[in-house]
Amino acid sequence: MERDSGPRVVVGVDGSQSSYAALRWAVRYGALIGAGVVAVAAWELPGGRVWPARAIDATFDEQRAREGLVQELRDVLGAEYADTVRAYLVQGNAVDVLLGAGEGAEAMVVGSRGRGGFARALLGSVSQHVAQHAKCPVVIVRPDAS
Repeated sequence: MERDSGPRVVVGVDGSQSSYAALRWAVRYGALIGAGVVAVAAWELPGGRVWPARAIDATFDEQRAREGLVQELRDVLGAEYADTVRAYLVQGNAVDVLLGAGEGAEAMVVGSRGRGGFARALLGSVSQHVAQHAKCPVVIVRPDAS
C-alpha cells in the first residue's frame, strides 16, 4: 500500500453497516482537517476472516473483489465523494492490515462491529484490537452515528 506524504485518515471497510458509517465519518473528518481518506479492506484465504463475506470460497477473484470495493464506496458515498477516497484491498489479518495502514495517519476510523463475532458485543474484536494497539488516534463509529 503506497503512502503519500500528506495527512491521511485510514478507515476500515468490511461491508457492514457499521463500516459504512465509519466511512462516511472519515470522509467528513478528512475534509475538515484537509486529509486524504484511505479505505482499507482486508481478506484472507478460506478458513480465515474474509471481506466480503460472500467471497469465502476457492474461486476468490482478487481483481473482482477490488472492483467490488470501489463500487461499494460509490454506493455508500456517491460518485463525487467516492472518487476522493483511495481504496485498498489487502491480503492479511484485518487487525494487522489496519494497524500497518494506520502508521503515521492522522486518525484511524473503524465501525463498532463488523460482519463477524457476536451481535451483542459492544465492540467487535477488530475495533477493540485496533483501539488498543494503533499508534494514531482511533475513532470507533456506531452504525447509527453517520
